[in-house]
Amino acid sequence: MLMRGALRGHLLGARLAGVVATSREASLRSYRLFAARDPRVLIGVDPEGEWGQRELLALMARKCGVSADPRDTAGQDVIDPDRTLAALDAFAVRLAAVAERRAPVLLGTGHPHRLLGFYVALAEALSAAGCSVLTPAQGRSVDITTRFGLRTYNLDYVRGVALVREPGAGHAGGEPGAHTHSPLPVRTALAAAAAAEGGGPLPELVIGDHGWACGAGQLGFEAIGPADTDDPALFVGEAEGLVSVAVPLDDAVRPEYYRPLTRYVLNRACLSR
Repeated sequence: MLMRGALRGHLLGARLAGVVATSREASLRSYRLFAARDPRVLIGVDPEGEWGQRELLALMARKCGVSADPRDTAGQDVIDPDRTLAALDAFAVRLAAVAERRAPVLLGTGHPHRLLGFYVALAEALSAAGCSVLTPAQGRSVDITTRFGLRTYNLDYVRGVALVREPGAGHAGGEPGAHTHSPLPVRTALAAAAAAEGGGPLPELVIGDHGWACGAGQLGFEAIGPADTDDPALFVGEAEGLVSVAVPLDDAVRPEYYRPLTRYVLNRACLSR
């Protein structure tokens, strides 16, 4: 098992935590947009609290370790690796619980270029433990508003992990999927699962980032996943009880840098083979 100290060193060395690539300007902009209830940053969460910029900055300082000083407005943002480790431990607890029940799960990502391998490993481990890895609404069209206007994507699954592709995009060995923050794909998948003959099954746990976690949590499904410092929605969702675990880390580093995290959480959850 990868020891905690070694993983902490990896988090810092790979810039998954510590000084990360996400800029302070990008994070503060997201907090301003979230405070203004911009749906591009809410990504499926409908917060009950006020969550102004000051409250968001204080929350992100507690959850991620970013600077709580509003006068810090430039440079790179910071994630406390010990907060990441604590969240990974909590993440593993939820994996272990769903595996013990052999309960159905749904996995999806809006970051397929970076995080697909992380989720595939989780899906395979949970399947081996007896969980049903659900794939509802495969091939269904989803219209998502982007900065380029309304675009139509297709919901697809790669080894049990949901993502969206542009129509006509390549499959395995080619284009891994499109980057999106939208909660519409998970809403489409969950609606299809609910409408299936016999009424399900529905997932007892949704594992994903961006709109996959937030959209599922807002609908009342238990959700866990990683989030960067410019993704306050998952941490607000966690604070309000919509998201069970939000793991603070840089969600856009090289895919192989997430492998030690995968090994760590699967070992902690007693799901390693």
